[in-house]
Amino acid sequence: MARRRQIYEGKAKVLFEGPEPGTLVQYFKDDATAFNNKKRGTITGKGVLNNRISEYLMVRLNEIGVFTHFVRRLNMREQLVREVEIIPVEVVVRNVVAGSLATRLGMAEGTPLPRSIIEYYYKNDELDDPMVSEEHITAFGWATPQELDEIMSVALRINDFLTGLFLGTGIRLVDFKLEFGRLWEGEQMRIVLADEISPDSCRLWDSKTNEKMDKDRFRRDLGRVEEAYQEVARRLGILPEGGPRDMQGPKVMH
Repeated sequence: MARRRQIYEGKAKVLFEGPEPGTLVQYFKDDATAFNNKKRGTITGKGVLNNRISEYLMVRLNEIGVFTHFVRRLNMREQLVREVEIIPVEVVVRNVVAGSLATRLGMAEGTPLPRSIIEYYYKNDELDDPMVSEEHITAFGWATPQELDEIMSVALRINDFLTGLFLGTGIRLVDFKLEFGRLWEGEQMRIVLADEISPDSCRLWDSKTNEKMDKDRFRRDLGRVEEAYQEVARRLGILPEGGPRDMQGPKVMH
């Protein structure tokens, strides 16, 4: 497809003007960052894999009635999404102690949580995405109390669904990050899931060995990062044995 005007470039994706009003093209890069951009690198084929994994998970969520910005995958690295007004809050759902939670509370990584915990972080790279409370979010007008209630309800529903889906493939969903946006249809507004769901935004461990199958392999220099992402895609049934090069090539978009 012809290259369109760039709207925004983030750490892992680029957004371009879509083919019709109210749409964007989301392009997945191989760039990898950690610790709020302090560590940078490249994971070969990551963009292709994340595009496929996120497509698969968004479609499955759509099937159970979770509204998302996803429309369809266009080619190996791009998908068509609805343009939404992003709520500047990252929603983190935790099922197991890991990452910053382990550091912050001095708890052993891998400790199961008594129940799923939701945390909120203000989306601001310059401030290193600080953790915030519901009070901050509503007081500063980032989201209304009603929107926050809906976000929490949907996040827990997504967690229930994805936990079961991943467990069926031998993967433990430790924690994950979600982003939400407001989708305007005339005067009507709907909160929808945006961004992506992939090994970039989830902690995924092998359910038997606890081997990490996500971006922590990059963060912690564990090696075999590409293989971990490929294994997630393979277990979800969306990656041919030959790897990303065997995936269906770009589609012509009309």
